Amino acid sequence: MTTQLLPGFRLGDYHIDVPLVLAPMAGITDLPFRRICKRFGVGLVVSEMIASRAVDMGRERTERMAELGDDEHPASIQIAGADPQFVTEAARWAVDHGADFVDINMGCPVKKICKQVAGSAMLKDEKLVARVIEAVVGAVDVPVTLKIRTGWDERSKNVERIARIAEDNGVQMLTVHGRTRAQMFSGHASWEDIGLAKAAVSIPVIGNGDIVDAASAREMIRVSGCDGVMVGRAVQGNPWVLGEVHAVLIGAPPPAAPSAAERWLIVSEHLHRLAEHHGIRTAAKLARKHVLWYSKGLHGSAEFRQLFQTLTDWQQMLDVAAGYFLGLGRHVHHHVVHAENRTEAELNIAV
Repeated sequence: MTTQLLPGFRLGDYHIDVPLVLAPMAGITDLPFRRICKRFGVGLVVSEMIASRAVDMGRERTERMAELGDDEHPASIQIAGADPQFVTEAARWAVDHGADFVDINMGCPVKKICKQVAGSAMLKDEKLVARVIEAVVGAVDVPVTLKIRTGWDERSKNVERIARIAEDNGVQMLTVHGRTRAQMFSGHASWEDIGLAKAAVSIPVIGNGDIVDAASAREMIRVSGCDGVMVGRAVQGNPWVLGEVHAVLIGAPPPAAPSAAERWLIVSEHLHRLAEHHGIRTAAKLARKHVLWYSKGLHGSAEFRQLFQTLTDWQQMLDVAAGYFLGLGRHVHHHVVHAENRTEAELNIAV
């Protein structure tokens, strides 16, 4: 008999039975991709990071980023910002858009975010961290969670202090990416530093950084003692890794690798969901990124990528991708010619 590696935890009205969290990633973890990831056993999804100033501007794109599917709950909307007034408005807006939890980002290392003293730049000002958390917790009735890095750089790590500030001011779950801001995404994540945060607080601590398979998830849990695992970059083109991690967390045997047909089912669904959610023009841009990730490491992928990046017609993209992922690489050029001969009406029906 197998036993579950992590028991899960309570967060507001929800029990996160399988503490596997999909990391928020800009331009990647939109609604179409989160829905796909959810079926691989993710217990909690988080929206892409939404800047509180963007909420104030009321952009259409911001509204789309906050859209949650009925099948996604429990779900979190992540907000960022350093001005308590803007951040609290964004938090209320997130709840109005269906967020079960509001996550504050204090981990983003991107320069344009840090220049606004938001994201991981906030870790340099512990009083500001406390003010922003206190304001958000006071503004909404749903649980507030926080994502951080271990500090600004190696000399100024303050993961334990930030963790305590978070708990003291009402944060109900903490996610720690085991890198400093200075590391960006290079080097190794320090799972020991995640463990320092875990030892400092009584709220659930989620570990993030360098989880690429079941073995790395198991090792992070052993080293850090974390209550859950967040997977980020490893899911790009490979949501199956979530199935692997899910299996190890619940004590189940690892799932079989996807067949060519199973892989194409996911890629095809992803492409159609992108078109439905964003419209074909934006979907085509996003498809170039996602489809190339899906093909990484597969036979003949270099030739396929070279061809796929030249395509501009949506139906051509679908046909060529189908030909490749179903192992029909020899017929790729036939698909291109066939697509070019279709009428515009037929192309619209096909989508």
